[in-house]
Amino acid sequence: MTSTTTVADVPAHAEPKVKTRNLSLDRARTFLTLVVILHHAVIPYTYYGHTDPKEFFGFDMIVLATDSFFMAMFFFLSGLFAWPGIARKGAVNYLTDRLLRIGLPFVICAFTVIPIAYYAISLRQNPEIGFSQFWWTTITKGPWPSGPIWFLWVLLAFDVVACILYRLSPHILDGINRLSLRGRRRPAEFFAVMLAVTAAFYVPGRMYYGSASWFEFGPFSVQHGRVMLYATYFFFGAGVGLANLDRGVLAPDGRMAKVSWDWMILAIVPYYLMWVLIGIKRENLGNPSPLPDWYEAAYAVCFTVFSVSILFLILAYFLRFAQGGKSSLDLMQSDAYGMFLVHYPIALWLQYWLFDFNMPATVKAPIGFVLTVLFSWALTRALRMIPGAKRVL
Repeated sequence: MTSTTTVADVPAHAEPKVKTRNLSLDRARTFLTLVVILHHAVIPYTYYGHTDPKEFFGFDMIVLATDSFFMAMFFFLSGLFAWPGIARKGAVNYLTDRLLRIGLPFVICAFTVIPIAYYAISLRQNPEIGFSQFWWTTITKGPWPSGPIWFLWVLLAFDVVACILYRLSPHILDGINRLSLRGRRRPAEFFAVMLAVTAAFYVPGRMYYGSASWFEFGPFSVQHGRVMLYATYFFFGAGVGLANLDRGVLAPDGRMAKVSWDWMILAIVPYYLMWVLIGIKRENLGNPSPLPDWYEAAYAVCFTVFSVSILFLILAYFLRFAQGGKSSLDLMQSDAYGMFLVHYPIALWLQYWLFDFNMPATVKAPIGFVLTVLFSWALTRALRMIPGAKRVL
């Protein structure tokens, strides 16, 4: 969730002299923020959600797709600006800035936004509990869920690791950057390497931990099986952004933006196979726990191919069609980060309100999505008017 600036025509490790907006990456990040809100708006009405009696299978299709790529893509986009930021500011100043932009919002949200959000769920289960009692129990005894803000502390941890690696060797990611520069004309080569490395880190973790195992310590949480997946995305992004961002695999005039149909096919096939495996798990295996190793390995491979493919598909789309002209996404670009931070309690309280209405899921979810977008956008705009808030939001 970093400021989307690019560095063009700058030698590796040199201090960037000119910073310009990259509309494609700005719009991709804003689009992902809307995907996060959509995910949280529809999940109560799915097989996975179980928090509303109304269901619609189409929302299961959305949740399976979004859950398989959107947070990993956020780490990739954040990583793009890590190495240039460290080179420009120095490790200490860079981390100080990240503590302000990431650490402070995490702490504030953990004590305010998240308890407000989960109180809506608790109130449905225990209508007699007061908020002060719920808040104190959450903070002192737990569980203290983090909701979507787990992303912040994990990203901050990756930034710390990036600073350490930079101090050890500023050239440690040069190989990825050279691969990115070749990817301007041969994006399939970059895709293949990223896919292989991502699978090598994700598949064993998925087989060992499964899909439901989380590390949890207070508000600090992350899925055991995905933490290395997120790390590979972040550091591949850091390697791409190391130097000459606009002349590598993400070049607006590069080959990647011209083969978007290829990425679509590569995404659709593993997505379909994931549904086949889910059907086998439910109908043939009977949802066992734990699942057989062969199943976890097969699902992890399909998951990885889909995740990397849809990353390339979305980036290819915005590189091809969103570089110039105007877009409705531009209107909320400066507010996207704030919307990510504040949308969760809005989404959950709207679902709490909609619960008792006898409406189909196909009506409830769109109402929740649209109102969550509008309210979180308005709230972010209001918060950004507070003196000094724009330095954080």
